[in-house]
Amino acid sequence: MVGLSTSLFAQDMNSDTTKRFDKKDFRTWSIGLNGGMLTHYTPFNSRTNGDFRTPQESWGYGGYIKKQVSPGFGIQADFLAGKVKGFRSNDAALTPAQQDASGFETRIDWSAAVSANFTLANLSLNQKRNFISPYLTAGAGYMSSSANVSTPAGTTITNGGSTGYNENWFIPVGAGFKLGVSKGVNIDLGYTVNFMKTNNFDGVASAANDKFTYAHAGVEIALGKKGTSQLQNFSPIAAIREESAAESAELRRALSTSEQNRLRDQEQYAKDMGDDDMDGVANKFDKCPGTVANTVVDGAGCPLKTPRPVIREKVIVTEADRKVVGEAIKNLEFDLGKATIKARSYETLNRVAGLLVEKNFSLKLAGHTDNTGSMALNLRLSKDRAEAVKAYLVSQGANPSTIEATGYGPNQPIATNKTAAGRQQNRRVEFSLF
Repeated sequence: MVGLSTSLFAQDMNSDTTKRFDKKDFRTWSIGLNGGMLTHYTPFNSRTNGDFRTPQESWGYGGYIKKQVSPGFGIQADFLAGKVKGFRSNDAALTPAQQDASGFETRIDWSAAVSANFTLANLSLNQKRNFISPYLTAGAGYMSSSANVSTPAGTTITNGGSTGYNENWFIPVGAGFKLGVSKGVNIDLGYTVNFMKTNNFDGVASAANDKFTYAHAGVEIALGKKGTSQLQNFSPIAAIREESAAESAELRRALSTSEQNRLRDQEQYAKDMGDDDMDGVANKFDKCPGTVANTVVDGAGCPLKTPRPVIREKVIVTEADRKVVGEAIKNLEFDLGKATIKARSYETLNRVAGLLVEKNFSLKLAGHTDNTGSMALNLRLSKDRAEAVKAYLVSQGANPSTIEATGYGPNQPIATNKTAAGRQQNRRVEFSLF
């Protein structure tokens, strides 16, 4: 049975996983069978060892059914049967030779008791299931027993003699430890002192009540769902510690991934919005990267075969032109905290680009923010957003030399920054045609 239990334990270890925050199931019912030695000697006997000086060990057997109420407390019903023997009477009326030839044998026909079981060592900080679990027991019981006293022919023991079956109360107090060889099987080693509520258990009616002990070894088998742990061997402190460590590791992984994504996006944005060849067209929209310095390029960043002469004429901005710009301002949206233009803004920006190409307008872009965050961050964000709008308009054919992009940060609010509505108005990019 021990070999089989060890094999089951090795298999269960591979499938034992922690499901955090789920309700846990435990095995709380168990049955036990044991066998061991019965003797009338106890650590509490008097100097003369009771009514008989010399104990004689004999076999006994027992079992129990237990309900574990909490990790440290359970209630069990025990039964016990066997014989308790001893010899060499302490009766002073007998000669030494007669004393040596006398003895007793008490037969326990049946015994039943209810005891409280206190498990002492289930507070491990590192192991959810204990291998060694010391325990104490105490309770009350009732038994039926009969005693047979033997003496040399022609002699009797004072106040002694064979008895029929008597039923008496007794108090069992014990200690021991269990070895958890698997989730469902324990080896049980224990020692119990039984305090009888009678002075005639051994057939001799003496001044003090009798006692006897039972030292046993046995096996305990837990009942319940396969794969679940026994409640008596479970350490809630170790389980909480393990779950907290797993949750902490998961949070650290999530934070690390988020930081890596942020750095990747920041690097990609810097790469896309940079202008490596300094031609006024961002890398993302530059279809001819690497042009020579001071080369005149078109809106896609490609060199012009014949530079167009810059002819400045009087520009008249109509109400229709202002309406196109107004719609672009109204529909302009960026990703939160970034200078990335949302796709839904492209349509109205395309109309502004067409207007710049058709009428050769000049355009000033002024980026603004609210006062949330540091001044340096807001100035950079407002500048980046204005540059992002310029880059997009240039990609649609607008002349980069006719577009000016400036960032003012939170320095020119048009509403109060004390309310969410006011801060929303202050986060804007203004278009000025001229």
